Amino acid sequence: MRAPNARRGTTAGRGRPGRPPLRPLLPLLPVLLLVAGALLDYSTSPHFSAEAFYTAAPMTAAALLSLRATVLAGLGACLVDAALLHHFGFLGDSGGRSELAAVATVWALAVLVNRLMYLSDVRLASARRVALAVQRAVLPRLPPSIGCLRIAVRYRSAVGDAEIGGDLYGVQDSPYGVRCVIGDVRGKGLEAVKAVDVALGAFREGAEDAPALPGLAARLERALRREASGRSGPERVEGFVTGVLAEFPPACAELRLVNRGHPPPLLLSDGTVRTLEPSEPALPLALGDLGAVPDRTDTVPFPPGATLLLYTDGLTEARDRDGVFYDPETTLAGRRFAGPDALLEAVLADVTRHTGGRITDDMALLAITRDGNGNGNGNGEEGEDVDGPEA
Repeated sequence: MRAPNARRGTTAGRGRPGRPPLRPLLPLLPVLLLVAGALLDYSTSPHFSAEAFYTAAPMTAAALLSLRATVLAGLGACLVDAALLHHFGFLGDSGGRSELAAVATVWALAVLVNRLMYLSDVRLASARRVALAVQRAVLPRLPPSIGCLRIAVRYRSAVGDAEIGGDLYGVQDSPYGVRCVIGDVRGKGLEAVKAVDVALGAFREGAEDAPALPGLAARLERALRREASGRSGPERVEGFVTGVLAEFPPACAELRLVNRGHPPPLLLSDGTVRTLEPSEPALPLALGDLGAVPDRTDTVPFPPGATLLLYTDGLTEARDRDGVFYDPETTLAGRRFAGPDALLEAVLADVTRHTGGRITDDMALLAITRDGNGNGNGNGEEGEDVDGPEA
């Protein structure tokens, strides 16, 4: 409430939370502002005005609620302000009329802001759908099994605004065995998708005729460096890709790995979990000109029933409310799974619980299980997660 001819001013706030934690209470916020403003106006001096509360109500509704809620909040603000102006005898005064006009003006602006935000959300949602469609078109559809190996993949997108992530994966049967790749392109957007496409194309071609994994890594290195040379600015020198190449010879008795600056995969076997750290650290792909160090292949046994879990850093960088990172090695230790699908479903459920559903980075998971009776139910069939302490 404001006395006649007093100095006038209006303030209106604007906020737009991405995911309000108390969503069911949001419709009450404009009402609470109006009630608080009315009580404050009524119980204080006639020379004090709660105009800020009346203007904040429709603006809050515009940012958080629907068009209908915005219209109702603005109408309520004008009615409450008019009622109190009448109560104190200022409704017919120029100052009172000016205050009411200011509230009505903010109401009209709130309706405009609500419509603009709605149109922006529609465009953003459309861009998200297009971005995800592009990414899914680039990433391959993997077979459920190849020879003695069963394969499962999951891709969880953070979908931050309309940005597309740069995680990639692939599996290819070749004359040298089954070869796999998982990687993470630095950056996001269409440039990242282009690098993913180039990397997967080089992988599919090189997997067929490169006799060893270092040669396949060299193919990816050259292809990605050519792709990066077409970029401009910092992306020209910073557009690298971390990745792991894996190879399962036809007998599936062993596993060969080349790691180029990527999070180390996990080997699950008979309830134990082993992190497969590279014997020698190496630079990510497309950074070979910084140090020409030959790739080294690490070989480990791959017994029947064992599972290789490849993942991108979205998994290990997932944090809870206290900032604690998710640790897959500790979480999966002592648990058994019926197959690669059951493992990945359990990992995603664990990460969702750990983060409270707040996924901030894309996450690609690739699991390859060797058929046999050394893991889970031992019959080579898919089943539910049978995790529990090792007997």
